[in-house]
Amino acid sequence: MSLDDFRRQPLLFGPSPIHPLPRLSETLGGQVEIWAKREDCNSGIAFGGNKVRKLEYLAAEAIDSGCDTLVSIGGIQSNHTRQVTGVACHLGLKAVTVQEGWVDYNDMCYDKVGNIQLTRIMGGDVRIDPAGFDIGIRDSWQRALESVEQAGGKPYPIPAGASDHPLGGLGFANWAREVATQEADVDTFFDTIIVCTVTGSTHAGMVAGFALEDRDDRRVIGIDASATLDRTIEQVTRIATSTAESVGVDRSLRDDEITIVAGYEGPAYGVPDATTVEAIQLAARTEGMLTDPVYEGKSLAGLIGMIRSGEIPPGSKVLYAHLGGQPALPAYAGFPGLGTPERELSH
Repeated sequence: MSLDDFRRQPLLFGPSPIHPLPRLSETLGGQVEIWAKREDCNSGIAFGGNKVRKLEYLAAEAIDSGCDTLVSIGGIQSNHTRQVTGVACHLGLKAVTVQEGWVDYNDMCYDKVGNIQLTRIMGGDVRIDPAGFDIGIRDSWQRALESVEQAGGKPYPIPAGASDHPLGGLGFANWAREVATQEADVDTFFDTIIVCTVTGSTHAGMVAGFALEDRDDRRVIGIDASATLDRTIEQVTRIATSTAESVGVDRSLRDDEITIVAGYEGPAYGVPDATTVEAIQLAARTEGMLTDPVYEGKSLAGLIGMIRSGEIPPGSKVLYAHLGGQPALPAYAGFPGLGTPERELSH
């Protein structure tokens, strides 16, 4: 089989845009050329994001199998569940989302604003559960699926991040194909791809998609934001392997094709640290590009740290995968550096 053998329900504007980040590049020494590919600008559905790209394949299967309700799971400030609900609205389906207490962050607005606010505005059936963070299959999600069946509906199960699913990696295998076309359009080659890695299928799909090129001069580097590194490596490896088989890669993946870098995850999943905040501020103040404290701020911190350390060497051309996530920012307004500075409070 090939990627084109899988039906895709169109949910995107088209290929997500790429553009250079010259001021950020110059601020980091001017020796590494940085570009971004913007999944935060990829769709008109619920502010878009990387999960909408994955849902093109899962939603097609849901429709074709006669399901009427998308059932998924995430944290209280889940970008994924916001996108699942938006896609369901767009397609005339229902959505049930379990929202668990994945992040140890206490703020009076955390469970009221940002992604969960948008999910509620769209009419999503939100089920709050106190369970902590885990990238595996959850009992609360199974109970939600059963409740839809008991009410006479036909649920379509979507795991966290649309990741641990037979179709979960296809969206970003297609993303890799987009990159190759866009490189030809701008006459360049990105030797390094930087992506945030948590539930794994975004990173894994890229690995599988680029494996179709069968070249060894491009690195896909996942920056871990899960703080469960061993489990994340296992899941990325498993999803990348199965996706590569699905899209027709006729060889085994090499060990060096799956790289996940730790050290930028902060104290826990969903909790930023000073390095995360510095990265968010640097991109915002050099390029006007906003990133979030859960995913993109951490992968951006990894990009910045690896350039400063020389792990990404001078002369590299880097494509930063901006996966979205900015709607979570209001939930972190009370976090130092992400809200109103004290010097402005007196005015």
